[in-house]
Amino acid sequence: MDIRPLSVAGAFEVTPRQLHDSRGTFAEGFRADHLAGAIGHEMRVRQTNISVSRAGALRGIHYSRVPPYQAKYVTAMSGVFLDFVVDLRVGSPTFGQWDSVVLDAVDRRAVYVAEGLGHALACIEDGTAVYLCSEVFNPAGERGVNPLDPAIGLALPDGFVPIVSDKDAAAPTLEAAGERRELPTLEACAAFIGSLADG
Repeated sequence: MDIRPLSVAGAFEVTPRQLHDSRGTFAEGFRADHLAGAIGHEMRVRQTNISVSRAGALRGIHYSRVPPYQAKYVTAMSGVFLDFVVDLRVGSPTFGQWDSVVLDAVDRRAVYVAEGLGHALACIEDGTAVYLCSEVFNPAGERGVNPLDPAIGLALPDGFVPIVSDKDAAAPTLEAAGERRELPTLEACAAFIGSLADG
């Protein structure tokens, strides 16, 4: 399993080793011990989500506010997705910047999204994505930033016509979310993640 840090600190691309034979293919989709070596603590999975999307679906940018934050580990079971990780942590040197990874059923990559980072998923070809989450869904702590905010400028593929939910379309811009003091701070995220490493 190859684990590569993305340009947004706290986000990683995970590429499994695939074993092929006459029966098909086998790969380890998640290894808590290998991931822990990269992130500094073991990710406890408390919920899994299954997201079935049609081509053009754009989900996010979603994040969780105050503790308990939620880390995510996202992979594709079918189809093709462009997975975006956005740095929403006030005080971070890469605040407002993003990185992306193609998720599909060929390379079977996954993306780890640390607590406090924003996440968006663009469906390029009809498919299903699975999210492993470190905490159960907490509606009171869930927040979003508009995925089409030009100040963030997610690079969607040429010809991609985004289908966005009413909730995501109504989400504030990054600037507005900051003015409302809804964004996590780098300091708070670091303290929370440090507590996971200690505990």
